[in-house]
Amino acid sequence: MHRRIPALSAVIVVLAILITACSGGNAASSGSAASGTPVPSGPPVEIKWYCCLGTGDDKTQLPIEAKVVDDFNKSHPHIKLVFDHVAYNGARDAFATRLASGTPPDVVGPLGVGGAEAFRGQWLDLAPLIAKNHYDLTQYGKGAVDFYKVAGQGQIGIPFAVYPSELYYQPDMFDEAGLNYPPQKYGDKYKMPDGSMVDWNYDAVRQIAMKLTVDANNKDATQAGFDPKKIQQYGFEPQRDDLRGMGAYFGAGKLAADDNKTVQIPEGWAQGWKWIYDGMFKDHFIMTNSVYKSTAFNGGGYAFNSGKVAMQENFLWNVCCVTDAGGNWNLAAIPSNNGKTTAVFNADTFRITKESKHPDEAFTVLTYLLGDASKTLLNAYSAFPARTADQADFFTGLEAQKDSKGKPVYPPNVDWKVAVDGIQYADNPNFEAWMPAYNKSLDLLQTKLTRWTSTPGLNMDQEITTLKTQLQAIWDKG
Repeated sequence: MHRRIPALSAVIVVLAILITACSGGNAASSGSAASGTPVPSGPPVEIKWYCCLGTGDDKTQLPIEAKVVDDFNKSHPHIKLVFDHVAYNGARDAFATRLASGTPPDVVGPLGVGGAEAFRGQWLDLAPLIAKNHYDLTQYGKGAVDFYKVAGQGQIGIPFAVYPSELYYQPDMFDEAGLNYPPQKYGDKYKMPDGSMVDWNYDAVRQIAMKLTVDANNKDATQAGFDPKKIQQYGFEPQRDDLRGMGAYFGAGKLAADDNKTVQIPEGWAQGWKWIYDGMFKDHFIMTNSVYKSTAFNGGGYAFNSGKVAMQENFLWNVCCVTDAGGNWNLAAIPSNNGKTTAVFNADTFRITKESKHPDEAFTVLTYLLGDASKTLLNAYSAFPARTADQADFFTGLEAQKDSKGKPVYPPNVDWKVAVDGIQYADNPNFEAWMPAYNKSLDLLQTKLTRWTSTPGLNMDQEITTLKTQLQAIWDKG
């Protein structure tokens, strides 16, 4: 559903966010008043906040965003903030149309590397406004701030949120199958049904995921007579929003070689794509595209949230909607590949368009979203805060959430620590790093994602070679 920007590596960003920011300065949540942003005078100026090139489109998030807009307008009579909402699936095309019209929205977000790089060169350099308004950047780690410094473009963002990835799992399903739970500590081994201790890698995942895949006759995918056409419960679900991300869990990489002209297919990505394809059409523990899109298996936008999937890799932002899966789920460590763990990483912020006709007012809105409204929005997006002073209270805030009946929203024993621990395994370089002809390349990747998750009998080595050839042709055309 997301993200990012490739100025610095994700690992540097994360370390800076979690460690570096002890550099002093005001770490308090600073909105427009705290940052010294002057209150505009004169008639009200309309500022449009565009969403959703990234997260923000869920049914649980839209009312919260609407209230943020309402609260802002009540406290800023000289600015009229308008929420310009387009559903995620159509947001990229709609935003391109708005840019072409000559009247683009002013503030855009939350979005990360993918959403931003699809419109590279369209973001305002905030450095002059930061200086003009004496906005305090020391409340973030220096590396987190530098993450949004891009050569030739300037300071095109201010830190807001990070999203580590983790393995969501259903303990009840493991209990029913007589299986041990996935490790919740990176580096721990997994105890197989025969008592052997093995590395928590994708081979181990494959073996237990097949035992967790059950048909209408209660046979699992390892048993004779198992019917793959009548599967009631699947063992595993990859994070399938982006073909690059699907591969990156098997090893960090990027499609553009260092010359920024030549296509390269990272070895781990190729391994991952083939592992997932076999999991769908050979071993049947991963659902095909048609099943994934069906109402029965696509609860809350992700298959795990339907309550019919035992394990899924996903980002922390899925915590917003994983409650649809029921009250008995937990988090575990991402498995390794070739002896190395890669927990794919997302990061979001808000940006101002370069062609905004009211950059000063847009900056007032931006600092409000990053300041006064930040905790509200971070909770809505299930996002780990980039502001160091807010990090300790994040999971406490999640645990305190209650539903309309006063019951806790989240299970009482979720191992939130495993999400934070996974940050040190963030993909470097980030999978959404820049590549030539970004939008056209994304279109081809999406076409391949649909083909590879829908079509049995493919020769995946040939498919990957064809992808490389077709991408290179797109890049060569410029």
